[in-house]
Amino acid sequence: MKKVRHLIGIAALLLGACITLRAQAVPGNTAPAASAMPAVLRNVGFEPPLNGAMPLDLPFRDETGRSVQLRQYFGQKPVVLAFVYYGCPMLCDQVEQGVVGVLRMLSFNPGRDYDVVFVSFDSRETPEMAAEKKKKALAHFRRPETDSGWHFLTGSKESIEAATKAANFRFSFDSKNNLFAHASGVLLLTPDGHISRYFYGIEYPGRDMRLGLVDASAGKIGSPIDHVLLFCYHYDPAAAVYSASILKIIRLAGVLTILCLVGGILISRRRETLAAARNLRQPLAGGLERGAR
Repeated sequence: MKKVRHLIGIAALLLGACITLRAQAVPGNTAPAASAMPAVLRNVGFEPPLNGAMPLDLPFRDETGRSVQLRQYFGQKPVVLAFVYYGCPMLCDQVEQGVVGVLRMLSFNPGRDYDVVFVSFDSRETPEMAAEKKKKALAHFRRPETDSGWHFLTGSKESIEAATKAANFRFSFDSKNNLFAHASGVLLLTPDGHISRYFYGIEYPGRDMRLGLVDASAGKIGSPIDHVLLFCYHYDPAAAVYSASILKIIRLAGVLTILCLVGGILISRRRETLAAARNLRQPLAGGLERGAR
């Protein structure tokens, strides 16, 4: 009976967190009235401030137990960062699998093009738990050579509070069920630690993640096609997705049309010039031949 009550508590927390996140993620929606929500869910949310700075001097421990600072993962490459806790029975696993799954779809590689950082917001968790999560993530990602680009951190309550506050990631602890109520999502940070993009939920479209990484890197990674797509798509922070910009597409189509017309005219004139030169050479060649006889 106790186990059944525990499972019901887990389900209630997950359902409440999903409702809260859904209300945040859909433009025009408002979250349920605070008085209508369970107390543990009233301060749960995820509304990252675009261009907000993460405090990079915060101390943590990585999956090996080594003391690190967030700064060690910044400087040259964009960073994919997610707040989870490793003992989460369901939602955090889905976030981790969603991140690994979408990154596996991309040709970019962790450690070379970007870094991935998971931060546990449960100060009781240990590097051993983080190491186990990293092992599972790498097995799922199937590119063992990217090991150096994956980082699973644990830290003190003070470091956790400072990091989550900067990202406006709010959670609460349900002591009755020994669980955290929290939202879900992922941040894309610039090499200098500013919030460039974010995506809600547990599944992230490959196109959005790719464009987000190109955006966060200021164009230092990605192909020319990616840069064209960035021109045609704009990021909507309310919905946390990339959507087509019709005006930009029309402008691009107009520019391409003009370029094609100008190119066609130049090619046509070039052909006419070459034809005239050939016609001029033929009578000259005939006259020289007759003179030689």
